[in-house]
Amino acid sequence: MNIKEKIARNVERYLQDEEVVNLGIGIPTIAANYIKEDKNIYLHSENGILGVDSIATADNADPNIVNAGKIPVSVQKGVSYFNSADSFAMIRGGHVDVAVIGALQVDKNGLVANWNIPGKNVLGVGGAMDLLEGVKKVIIATTHTTKDGKSKLVEELEYPLTSLRPADLIITDLGVFEVEEGQLFLIEILPEATLEEIKDKTDANFKVKIKETVND
Repeated sequence: MNIKEKIARNVERYLQDEEVVNLGIGIPTIAANYIKEDKNIYLHSENGILGVDSIATADNADPNIVNAGKIPVSVQKGVSYFNSADSFAMIRGGHVDVAVIGALQVDKNGLVANWNIPGKNVLGVGGAMDLLEGVKKVIIATTHTTKDGKSKLVEELEYPLTSLRPADLIITDLGVFEVEEGQLFLIEILPEATLEEIKDKTDANFKVKIKETVND
């Protein structure tokens, strides 16, 4: 299991029964593969699906049934299909409980930059702004550092802000941070990580409030 899969598996622990959950592009979409059968969770995709299941395998993929990242997915019994305008109306109207999205950076207050790196060609913000503003809970799922080892948890954002609404939870490959009253609290240290490593790889100021130990 690679780092991205480990993050996605840990995301599942924070999803509750009967929630409507939007999984963003990248690591968040992988979380669909780890939803436990005893959890009745309704996965929402902003391109117009409510009832997404796991990522499709080669033998059951339908190129017409894809998630927001254009990856073929399987669907649950009773799935609903609708147009993109209705999908965003659900988000903006407060009908999505949780959004799991990626991030380029998260600052010390939990504010998120996840759509643009100045000087680089990107596709655009997509639904990130709407999700941050419209859902009840936002979970960030991201690697703790960039490919060249720079912290993604920073004192101040270097990239354009996505929304003035902060995230509620940040899940990386090293730990889990909770955002409370504009401050980061480390609440879990993940297997094979240490507090010293997290401090060394985190530029943002945070406080330690360990709630539990996660077993791999």
